Amino acid sequence: MKDQFLKHQGQTTPHPLAIEISYAKGSYIYDNNGNELLDFVAGVSANSLGHNYPKVTEAIEKQLEKYSHVMVYGEFIQKPQLELSVALSKTLPNSLSSVYLVNSGTEATEGALKLAKRFTGRSEIIAAKNSYHGNTQGAMSVCGMEKQNQAYRPLIPGVKFITFNNEIELSKITTKTACIILETIQGGAGFIEPSNNFLKKVKKKCEDVGALLILDEIQSGIGRTGKFWGFENYDVIPDIIITGKGLGGGMPIGAFISSYEIMSYLKDNPKLGHITTFGGHPVIAAAGLATIKEISNTSLIKESLEKEKIIRDFFKGHKKIKEIRGKGLMLALIVESSDVATRVILECMQKGLILFWLLFEEKAIRITPPLTISKEEILKGCKIILEVLNKND
Repeated sequence: MKDQFLKHQGQTTPHPLAIEISYAKGSYIYDNNGNELLDFVAGVSANSLGHNYPKVTEAIEKQLEKYSHVMVYGEFIQKPQLELSVALSKTLPNSLSSVYLVNSGTEATEGALKLAKRFTGRSEIIAAKNSYHGNTQGAMSVCGMEKQNQAYRPLIPGVKFITFNNEIELSKITTKTACIILETIQGGAGFIEPSNNFLKKVKKKCEDVGALLILDEIQSGIGRTGKFWGFENYDVIPDIIITGKGLGGGMPIGAFISSYEIMSYLKDNPKLGHITTFGGHPVIAAAGLATIKEISNTSLIKESLEKEKIIRDFFKGHKKIKEIRGKGLMLALIVESSDVATRVILECMQKGLILFWLLFEEKAIRITPPLTISKEEILKGCKIILEVLNKND
């Protein structure tokens, strides 16, 4: 399989992990050699409820028996799409009541940027350095990492960058600005939280000049940070939210969410302001609804903070861990070098624990397990990390 994988599937890196997957269940992935791998990554924050969660699987099967794709998004009233949109709006402030379902977080970014430009009539966009919002050309244009972008320029014009948490640079937001787009917690940069009421200050500046605040909740949303939405931790309400990843319970999905007034600008002048064939696919929408219900109606959100504490307490004071960043089950261990991070990730995999890198912070070790992971499983994984960290002492 590996030879065929390398030959016939487009590759993203020179050295993929190339684990041959047999099946996955709960907090574990099993390879074709019968090895059991404890999953501390959850498909990069996507498998909120772990693998093969019974209620998500049941929702998928029930919807498959009724109908799958029937029409491009937004023309027919399809119960799974509608129920998911209503359920999402109920988790949000009243000003965020209109949901546009798409296929991925990247497409949600594209839709949100278009919406902000259409509503304000402006073209300038402000984004943050070292940000990540997706990998299509529009989304790349607001990703502040030139190393990633340089090979694909020209991208969309009119984008300026500020430093996350640097309020002095908010002067760049002016009456020419359509929107500022930020990750609620910077992901690829190293799971950096907003500090000193930074997001509130951004929102105030946007209100002063008539710009919109877009918050990217693709990783920080859907219960991962101890609240349903990450922005709830920082006392701010954005004008547009982007979501994806964990919303689908392992299925591909995205959405951008705003007020009815703002969202209505996509339906006329011109009509079809944003179009998607498979966005809101009824089978995937059913999976998303089951995921939201389970996260909302259980103690999983509260437990994410309890599980965070277990991880922080376990590694507290370890001389090779310089910092633990993030919130809830969106955590990164910051070690002394990229070599140490890579060694830990690869050696832990050999010992049955899946960890991963972050995009831009090379000294980071990602810990984003399923919200459903047990406290015992967390301790099991932490002990493996500790064994590898201490190996050369």
